[in-house]
Amino acid sequence: MEQSRKKFLKNFFIGATSVPLILQACKKDVTDDGSGDTGSGGSGSCTVAPTETEGPYPTLSPSSYVRSDIRDGRTGVLMTMNITIKNTNNSCAALAGAIVDVWHCDKDGNYSEYGAGYTSLHFLRGRQTTDANGLVSFTTIFPGWYTGRATHIHVHIYNAAGTSLKITQISFPEGSGSGVATVNSTAGQAYGYTKGMSGYTYATSDGIFSDDTALVEQASVVGSLTGGYLLTHAINVAG
Repeated sequence: MEQSRKKFLKNFFIGATSVPLILQACKKDVTDDGSGDTGSGGSGSCTVAPTETEGPYPTLSPSSYVRSDIRDGRTGVLMTMNITIKNTNNSCAALAGAIVDVWHCDKDGNYSEYGAGYTSLHFLRGRQTTDANGLVSFTTIFPGWYTGRATHIHVHIYNAAGTSLKITQISFPEGSGSGVATVNSTAGQAYGYTKGMSGYTYATSDGIFSDDTALVEQASVVGSLTGGYLLTHAINVAG
């Protein structure tokens, strides 16, 4: 895993006098998608969600993991993810029949399918199709974190025909009493979250989320260590 990450970071730089590729990878996609939207907008606005990098660890064969429970034996604090997809081409009405892929790291910051010891594992990856309300729901664990990134979820959305509509990411509230602060506290150690918050990269300093001043990418996350957490988030796409 560490070797794969180092290789990915090494490839970010293309020369001493060149712009680091990481800066390009973390930029929002602000190209015109035909809707007149540039990929940004405040809470409640009917604008396309920001496009983000797929990252170094996308699911290798997402169609193989059509499932709602994506834990695959990984331990941690229980979390339910309810993600709603809305169509900006229809006044942000619910988009039924959209395919939604999600993936994230485990409590220790590791991704399945990459790195020594993980290539044959497929934990914390899954695919669902939105219902009539544009909703998909996944049972998972609260993600951990790794150096350089805030706690996050990766999302790739396709239409019913399999055409890519949006690659984006979801951030988490990080204030006192939030899930991020709680699972990484002393109390969270009983659930295996041993890193704490020392060295944690907050969203305001994260290369992906630092420009999300309107918190368009931030989910609502409520709950507790004992009862589990509920993440709810809406993502607007031009469907």
